[in-house]
Amino acid sequence: MCLLVTTLAAPVPGSESNEVAAHANEALRWMEMYRLYQQQLLRRLLKMHQRKRQRLNCSSVAMTTSNTRPHLTVPPRDAQLIPTDSEEQSGDELCVAPSIPHCLLNVNNSNNSEEEEKKKNEKNEKKEEKENGEKENKEKQEKDKEKEKEKEKEKDKDKDKDKDKPKELFVINPAGNLYYNWLFVITLPVMYNWTTIIARASFEELQDNYILYWILLDYTSDLFYMFDMLVRTRTGYLEQGLLVKDEKLLRDRYISSFQFRLDVLSMLPTDVLYFFLGLNYPEIRINKLLRISRMMEFFTRTETKTNYPNLFRIGNLIMYILIIIHWNACFYFSFSKYIGFGADDWVYPALDDPEEPAFGQPMRKYAFSLYWSTLTLTTIGETPPPALDSEFFFHVGDFLVGVLIFATIVGNIATMISNMNAAQAQFQSRIDNIKQYMQVRKVSKELELRVIKWFDYLWNNGKAQDEREVLRYLPDKLKAEIAIQVHMDTLKKVRIFADCEAGLLIELVLKLRPQVFSPGDYICKKGDIGREMYIIKDGKLAVVADDGVTQFVVLGSGSYFGEISILNIKGSKAGNRRTANIRSIGYSDLFCLSKDDLMESLTEYPDAKGMLEEKGRQILMKDGLIELDPANILPEAQELEEKVNKLYNTMDLMQTKLKKILGNYTSADKALRHRINDLERMTGEEVDEEDEGEEEVKRDEKAVEGEKKEEGDADGEKREDEGKGEEGKSEEAKDEEGKGEEAKEEDEQD
Repeated sequence: MCLLVTTLAAPVPGSESNEVAAHANEALRWMEMYRLYQQQLLRRLLKMHQRKRQRLNCSSVAMTTSNTRPHLTVPPRDAQLIPTDSEEQSGDELCVAPSIPHCLLNVNNSNNSEEEEKKKNEKNEKKEEKENGEKENKEKQEKDKEKEKEKEKEKDKDKDKDKDKPKELFVINPAGNLYYNWLFVITLPVMYNWTTIIARASFEELQDNYILYWILLDYTSDLFYMFDMLVRTRTGYLEQGLLVKDEKLLRDRYISSFQFRLDVLSMLPTDVLYFFLGLNYPEIRINKLLRISRMMEFFTRTETKTNYPNLFRIGNLIMYILIIIHWNACFYFSFSKYIGFGADDWVYPALDDPEEPAFGQPMRKYAFSLYWSTLTLTTIGETPPPALDSEFFFHVGDFLVGVLIFATIVGNIATMISNMNAAQAQFQSRIDNIKQYMQVRKVSKELELRVIKWFDYLWNNGKAQDEREVLRYLPDKLKAEIAIQVHMDTLKKVRIFADCEAGLLIELVLKLRPQVFSPGDYICKKGDIGREMYIIKDGKLAVVADDGVTQFVVLGSGSYFGEISILNIKGSKAGNRRTANIRSIGYSDLFCLSKDDLMESLTEYPDAKGMLEEKGRQILMKDGLIELDPANILPEAQELEEKVNKLYNTMDLMQTKLKKILGNYTSADKALRHRINDLERMTGEEVDEEDEGEEEVKRDEKAVEGEKKEEGDADGEKREDEGKGEEGKSEEAKDEEGKGEEAKEEDEQD
């Protein structure tokens, strides 16, 4: 720009050129003046900035520098280009300059003002955002506080409601473990009373020598009895399948029961008689034996819970026999004391016999009495004959009890042994029948040996039971749960069933059938029709060549095969035939799922059926065993059968409809004729009733013949080929239309 102006300022001849040069010089002067004033302005601003920087922070300095602008005085037109005094320029005040056009001064001022306005707007926006954010935070905090207050109020209300509500009663579930454990605890004092009360009453030394221990144990058992009554009032019961927890109902039910009366009798304070009779009469506590029902209940529940019920029954029977022998021994010793020790050979020997001093010891007394009781009740050994009548009656009573005990022992043990060996006996009968069959049919010894080994494997590995036979008494839900736990993991290993619905998997699990194969057995051969798929549970199978020796692949537990052949996938090159020979290497346990069972389950799950077919189609495409050209895909026979069956069903429906229409027509025709006859009689015309009856009979015969013809036509159509079914249907429709037109014409004539 300066170069341009200097070139213009060069002297050029002519008046016009002089004017141009004058203007150029003036422009240069103004530009130089403007440059000098800018330098002075910058110096002044720097000094001001340095001074205020010490006082204020960076943000306030920026504000003051932007807002405080120095006043520029425009120099006059005739002022010098360069100021004369340099000292005045170095001062704080600017030198007086000539007047400058506003177009040159307003350039930078406008830019600065725009930037300042932008900064102000940005700061204002930031302030507004901060204020809005603070307001929102305050509002959120206030809302959170209000919500917390509302929650606290609701909690207080709930607490008040809980206080107002009656506390839920603690009820013991009779089917739970807590109740069973309490039965075990209460059985101990019952057993204590049943064994010690009679012994202490019969053998005085036993009562006298340990009186403090007996008192402590007696009152401890009484405390358990009292607590048992409280447990009975808190034991729930089922009503309409629900556990009753109402305190009043539980208490009333227990009080109104017969067991409550027995419990009250067992807790009567008969120990008060100790103050009158003395401590040598423990038989006054005989009422404590009335709690025997708790012991019986514990034994019953244990028998159902244990995994060895037969052994528990045998032990329970032995315990009852020992208690009876124990009681009989105590009765024998007390009866001998009543008659007199050593009075005869039948009673207990004398206690003060110098030849046998051991008979006076407490242990010998109980041992001899127990021995005599065992011989008498079991009728095994010989005992001295009774001498007195009372001894005879006592002995006869013991014999009768012994006979009952012997019969009970024999019967229970026989049933237990038969129950324990029932499965083995049934299995052995199967083997015997098969052996007899093979001998009659003259089966080779090698094959007979294989069959026997197969049965031995089943029995030795616990696989002789039929699952369906064992679980047939269970409801369907429990069967499903057992099958899910046993077979669900095995079924999920099959890739086509991996993403199926849970309901379909449960249906399929219930239909899995276990099968066992012997070494060398072929599970399937190449070219066989596939009606089942197999899942290997245990064992190893080999995919062999046609010679049966060359092995291609060995399949282990968790493998499966035959899943594609049971899906009936359209376009499969192999169809539903097996594509390999699979042979069992050793004994193999497999699960089998038949095609019929799968299709029966898929009828309720059509979406799952399509998904399974799509997965099978993808598997076949990977192996290159599917026909991609739709022209080469032949329709399946099952689809044709379904179509024919549908046609037959529609034909049957049409026939029934026609029969109804004909019946309605004949009834309406008869009604109209009767009305016409009535009208003719009313008008006085003669009516030939015989002709009317003959006409009605003829019409009925025609209707019957028409029905017979229709039935014959229907039978003939059913016997025809599938292709002629539709033609027959169209012809029948035409006949029906013709009959309908004839019926209309008859109506018009009538």
